[in-house]
Order: sequence, then C-alpha cells, then structure tokens
Amino acid sequence: MKGVDLNIEKGTIEGLLGPNGSGKSTLMKSIMGLVKPDSGDIRVLGKSVLEQPIQTKKLIGYVSEAPRLYEFLTGAEFLDFVADVYRLDAETKAIRINEYLDAFGLRERANELLSGYSGGMKQKIAIISALLHRPQILVLDEALTGLDPMSARIVKDLLHKLAKDGVTILFSTHVLAIAEAMCDQITLMHSGNIIARGKLDELREQAKLSDSNLEDIFLKLTGTDNLKAIVDALR
Repeated sequence: MKGVDLNIEKGTIEGLLGPNGSGKSTLMKSIMGLVKPDSGDIRVLGKSVLEQPIQTKKLIGYVSEAPRLYEFLTGAEFLDFVADVYRLDAETKAIRINEYLDAFGLRERANELLSGYSGGMKQKIAIISALLHRPQILVLDEALTGLDPMSARIVKDLLHKLAKDGVTILFSTHVLAIAEAMCDQITLMHSGNIIARGKLDELREQAKLSDSNLEDIFLKLTGTDNLKAIVDALR
C-alpha cells in the first residue's frame, strides 16, 4: 500500500473493493495489527493500533475469508474459548452463544467437532466469534464466502442493525451487487492505492458513467472495462 489515507465515520458500512492484489486484505490486516505499516499510524476510536494493540483489538471483530479454527474443538467449545479470551462472564457468555447458534441454525451441530463442519458452517462460527464481545468496529474480509442464502441474509440484516446501533463496519467483497445493496460508502483500491471513494452517485460522477451500476463503475475505474478484447484473446 502507498499513502493510504482513510477515515470511516461511526455507524457507517464502508465497502472496500478492488481487484485481487489491490491491497484490501493488507489494509484490513494492518487495522487488526497483523501487518505493520512501513510508516504512518492507524487509529481505532482514537487509539493507536501500533502503540495500544491490546486495547484496539478489544474494540474490533475480525472475520477473514478463510478463518483458522481449532478443529479439535466442538463448535460450542470454540465459542466458549473465544468468549473467555474476551473475559465475558458466564451468564453473558451462555446467552450470547445460544442466541447466535440459534440464529445461524447451528444449535443441533454445536457439540460436533469443527473438523466435521462444512466450509459454510465454519464461516458461521467465525462470524459468531467476531460478534460475541460486541465490538464497536467490524472488519469483514469476504465474510459471506461459503454461506447459504438464508445465512447470508441473516448476516446482511444483522450488519444493517449493528450500523444503526453505531457499529462501524469495513466490508470487503468481490460480489459487487452485495456491496451496492449494503454499503453506505465505497472505497475502491487498485495497486495499493485508493483510486476512488464515495457514495454510489459520487462514484458515477468520478467514472463519468451516469445511471451505471457498480460493476460498470468498478471496471471503468480499475481500467478493466475493455473485456471484449480479453474475451477475443481467449478465443
């Protein structure tokens, strides 16, 4: 990434879009403190990720595209472990875990080993684990990957509710229709840079494509709009 400057307002669902290798995941991992920037600082609700890593991690929930879970544990055991890491009391822990297991249709499978879960079921567990401590910021890197339509709808509705309650959400996806439907504002990255940012109408103005959808805008601004030449070459 090169000179990325991004300020996200509280309660906003910010879409982070870009081609593969554009820097989206690197930016998200930097916010989590998993990647250290060469220069500059990252602040979460006024706290420096570099200087106060433990405090900032308490404020954030993070879900990656391919979460790594302890597959020798059951779903319930893993969530219990995560809740203990965040020091939730026993009553709060039990209530939240049961609520989320019911919401995602995992109650009957909760006592099975994670190693026997499908990819979509593991993704649900990862999402639940990111929500247990009631984070003020959610960083979701392709978090809907592998979810069935009903579960994806549950997550989308939940994100809208959390945003209304003041939770800030940074949401990365390759499914542009989802970004167009969900996000209050969109940041478009390419080659490690932010090349455009704004609401959909503002992006239309930047791309000089009035009444276009997000897919057309994305292709135009990232310089990949000449698909016909690519298709002809593949023939």
